[in-house]
Amino acid sequence: MTFISMNWRGEPLTDYATVVNLIAKTTTTTGLKVSCRLDRRRYPVGRTVSPAEWATITLQPDAFHGDWNYTIRPRRRI
Repeated sequence: MTFISMNWRGEPLTDYATVVNLIAKTTTTTGLKVSCRLDRRRYPVGRTVSPAEWATITLQPDAFHGDWNYTIRPRRRI
């Protein structure tokens, strides 16, 4: 179970502000503190990523559910 899920404790996720506040209150026993804010900017709808653009993204899948959990690594400089 994730620390965010443990912090949530079944509170209804009724709006974005509730989700952001729950994430922002998350900490771990080792001292990790999470910060977040709601981004209210508007972004273009329907934008697609070309195969060439996908090829430039360096994804490192996690050992546990790598299809869901992954790290995006910086691009290598040419």
